[in-house]
Amino acid sequence: MSASNTDRIAERARLRAPRTRVWAALADSEEFGRWFGVKGLGAFTPGATVWGKVTHKGYEHVTWEATIERMEPGRLLSFRWHPYAVAPDLDYSGEPTTLVVFELEDAANGTALSVVESGFDGIPAVRRAKAYEMHKQGWAMQMKSIAEYLIKAA
Repeated sequence: MSASNTDRIAERARLRAPRTRVWAALADSEEFGRWFGVKGLGAFTPGATVWGKVTHKGYEHVTWEATIERMEPGRLLSFRWHPYAVAPDLDYSGEPTTLVVFELEDAANGTALSVVESGFDGIPAVRRAKAYEMHKQGWAMQMKSIAEYLIKAA
């Protein structure tokens, strides 16, 4: 059985920065937090679960939590998390997580960055559509955010 067209979100951006610089913006948790909108993250290392406080207006009550899966320097960063886990009175720990994979490739005048989040079909039906829609919008926004961050930080 194949996954539905709402099981995964994919975004791609061409960034005017060298691959090493884009990697630093992804893999250094402090830099990641600046463009992603999270403060106080612990170090990104495979197997680590990291937490931070979301800084986006209206979501300051949310604790950002992810478990780092893989880090292939200069090429790939992946983590698992509970998508759109924003209600302070809900316990999401029993739900499946989605997998977020960032991949970097060389591109003309910079770096191609892709992000794929998959696993939405496993999210409870009562939350699935809203989580998918919010993350679809969110990833488009975050790809713009990292592009702007890299320009400002240059």
